[in-house]
Amino acid sequence: MSRAIRLLGGESRALVAMGGHNGDKLRALLEAEGIRLIPLVAPGETRLSIAVTDSSTGEQFRFVLPGPIWSEAGSRAILAAVTTAVPEEGYVVISGSIPKGLSDDFLDLACSKIGRSGARIVCDTSGPALDRVAAGGCETPPYILRMDQKEAEALSGRKLPGRGDSVDFAAELVARGVAQVVVVARGADGSVLAADGVRLHAEAAKVPVRSKVGAGDSFVGGFTLALARDEGLERALQWGTAAASAAVMTDATALCTREDTEALFDRCPVSVVP
Repeated sequence: MSRAIRLLGGESRALVAMGGHNGDKLRALLEAEGIRLIPLVAPGETRLSIAVTDSSTGEQFRFVLPGPIWSEAGSRAILAAVTTAVPEEGYVVISGSIPKGLSDDFLDLACSKIGRSGARIVCDTSGPALDRVAAGGCETPPYILRMDQKEAEALSGRKLPGRGDSVDFAAELVARGVAQVVVVARGADGSVLAADGVRLHAEAAKVPVRSKVGAGDSFVGGFTLALARDEGLERALQWGTAAASAAVMTDATALCTREDTEALFDRCPVSVVP
């Protein structure tokens, strides 16, 4: 996310847990891109996430290797770092799955500590952590909850074939107090957003797809940056969708570029979903 935000002309700080040789390489790469780090020492080797593309079909396969197992002391270190780094009335993105070893209520604890500062939380998690948030398990709910279509269908227990179906489910979560804003990414069909009295869809630009890796991170980066610039939910959804569209045009694990994102912005129109 911080990489995408920087590519789009913004600034953020990235709280990153790094360990072992992979961690050293990751830190060097991030610093080379000018990312401002809040480093944490991981209790083992930083895990690898590998994407393999079949050049004959364009089909992409992802292999996410297991990471280190965290202890209670590690959990306290993360929460302390979060508490110290949180910007007052800014935005904090919680991204990715929760590492093994952390308690089931870790995300709730993190949201509570962040919420006390007045910062708004953008939650883009997965697995049991997403299940817990969507079930209303956070005493301090995130401001924004984002998920993809597959995750939304798993949580709802039903197929969501149309935009209206996806935004209906997102609106259900908002009505239950799970988050003030819920975004569901529908892949090539763009993204929908629900908030109190708001039902929106942003069209994904029709572009050649080279790699889908990084599209989600690019969306959240563009979306959050626009919110931080007080552009509002509609334009934030449009910027996020343009950034995601720009990301799929790049090779391998490359993210969006500012030039492509700005060029695609008008090709990602936002409309109201009945």
